[in-house]
Amino acid sequence: MGAPLLRLRISAGYAGKPCVLRDVALDVNAGEIVGLVGRSGEGKSTVALAILGLLDLRGGQCAGEILFDGRNLLKLGRRELRRVRGNLIGLVPQSPLASLNPSLRLGSQLDEAWRAHKQGKPDPKPLLESVSLPSDAAFLRQYPRNLSVGLAQRFLIALAILLRPPLILADECTSALDTITQAEILRLFAKLNRQFGTAILYISHDLASVASLCHRVAILHDGAVVENAPVEQVFSAPAHEYTRQLIDAIPKIPAPSDGLLTLRRELENAGQR
Repeated sequence: MGAPLLRLRISAGYAGKPCVLRDVALDVNAGEIVGLVGRSGEGKSTVALAILGLLDLRGGQCAGEILFDGRNLLKLGRRELRRVRGNLIGLVPQSPLASLNPSLRLGSQLDEAWRAHKQGKPDPKPLLESVSLPSDAAFLRQYPRNLSVGLAQRFLIALAILLRPPLILADECTSALDTITQAEILRLFAKLNRQFGTAILYISHDLASVASLCHRVAILHDGAVVENAPVEQVFSAPAHEYTRQLIDAIPKIPAPSDGLLTLRRELENAGQR
């Protein structure tokens, strides 16, 4: 196997909180789906902002190196980073309806994302069909407010893959979705990975979704990656105590004898009184 598509070796922080990330080491190979897992506040989104060169907009600083296809993104200027964002690295953020421009029709948002890197206009039909969205003109004339949360998330994914970037950052992008819609989005990510070989850094606190989607998982705790291994290994034989705590905290569906049957007996007994 050659060099990773993405290789991070970084420390990062903010004013008043200088050590959010401490010597974080993470690789993503071409065509690989890697989960980055940790509780809220562990620095997962800081990793995404650092990769995209947007950390300074939040008052943050980053040291080390972020190698993407052999280039250190931390050494690039603003103009060069704009050529990378969207074109080579796509982003699927959380809060789908808040992430779209409420004043622009969907078609205009596709056109603007395309013109940021290419001439002319994109062909929306195959793109929208690839994410199971309507591809007719009536859909593209709609505004984000007309979409459900699930449709808005699919449209954000369409924007992220518009230019077929080799890497997508999916930052807590299923946290606002109901269980059924979340499962649909995870299947969509897996389909994009299979069809186009798109590498995905899937950032989440939801271990169940990570287990169903990812090839490998990195556990972020106290500003450092404390475990990094194939998904099967992490879930069957976690090496770090923090990983074991996360896995133990996954909600379990009660067995019928413990839950539903007990409730049924209580209701039957109450009805006999």
